[in-house]
Amino acid sequence: MAILVNLDVMLAKRKVSSKALAEAVGITAQNLSILKTGKAKAIRFSTLEAVCRFLDCQPGDILEFKPDGDSPGGGD
Repeated sequence: MAILVNLDVMLAKRKVSSKALAEAVGITAQNLSILKTGKAKAIRFSTLEAVCRFLDCQPGDILEFKPDGDSPGGGD
């Protein structure tokens, strides 16, 4: 997958539990787990904003683009 989710890293840096984050942003622990493990296919901007606001970080701290190397430019 070209987009990596580094939510675990930010949670560790901020010393915040997954449960606390899920409660703060209003998503279920199960959906947060899907996001953390990179199994999510999308994230709402409102959810990303809430996560960034709670963790005091930028979207780029959570999401990272890594080219696959399969296509020109490394994307898609």
